[in-house]
Amino acid sequence: MRFLPFVITILTIMNSNLNAQSGHRNPLTEEEKHVILHKGTERPWTGKYLENKESGIYTCKWCDAPLYRSKDKFDSHCGWPSFDDEIPGAVERRQDADGLRTEILCANCGGHLGHVFEGEGFTKKNTRHCVNSISLNFKPLQQTVQSSTTETAIFACGCFWGVEHYFKRATGVISTEVGYTGGTKANPTYEEVCSHSTGHVEAIRVTFDPSKTSYEELAKLFFEIHDPTQTNGQGPDIGPQYLSEVFYLNEDQKITTERLIGILKQKGLRVATKVRPATTFWPAEEYHQDYYSKTGGMPYCHFRTARF
Repeated sequence: MRFLPFVITILTIMNSNLNAQSGHRNPLTEEEKHVILHKGTERPWTGKYLENKESGIYTCKWCDAPLYRSKDKFDSHCGWPSFDDEIPGAVERRQDADGLRTEILCANCGGHLGHVFEGEGFTKKNTRHCVNSISLNFKPLQQTVQSSTTETAIFACGCFWGVEHYFKRATGVISTEVGYTGGTKANPTYEEVCSHSTGHVEAIRVTFDPSKTSYEELAKLFFEIHDPTQTNGQGPDIGPQYLSEVFYLNEDQKITTERLIGILKQKGLRVATKVRPATTFWPAEEYHQDYYSKTGGMPYCHFRTARF
């Protein structure tokens, strides 16, 4: 009901040719290029972070995006650093060129990290991200604490798959999570939200670094990736769960959002976006999280249009 098969087929082909996103890039040595750009593999048992047990955050060597937490690292005795979870939205999965394995890449820049395996039983999460040390940097806890100030924003503008696709790639975004908010029932399911009986909308919760971006920049992105004048849904997705809404967490967010709406109205747009105080955000089911990275698809009703 969300899309036509032929649309997905076309967009999947487009996605397979998608290059790494623009933005800050660190210089790489030839050895680093071999792994990160050309999908090579460092020799087992030689990696810098194989035995690292410090507390902190592992980031992408090429673009500095946060990828893994030390609490998710474990010893799999495979010769490479292993993690059973990633920071939400940080890692993209693709079928490897060998057709057998699943490659993992930095979702921000497309740099090669390694491969992910499931069903091995090493941990309760039953997942092993096998990562090349050379693809990583590490920020010890004392450094991450000093720069750990983050802010949160909540937006709703149609199918949350497409919304997350854009926000997870935005500069300064640390993590994204899709879910349901604005309704009356605790812990709603996808089926209940689609039944229009709970009052929830599909939404995204964005955690960002205010030293690298601002709420205003994210709000502008929100207004540019959907049609804020549509009153009955978004694109082909019709229904109250797809309405355009901003859920502000403080007065500054409210003022900023209303100011941007005023700018759009001055440009002749009949903005239908509602601005409401944030209520409980209920995370959606796991299969909805980072959907397009898992499936290889692309948004079918979200396209960026410059409006500011």
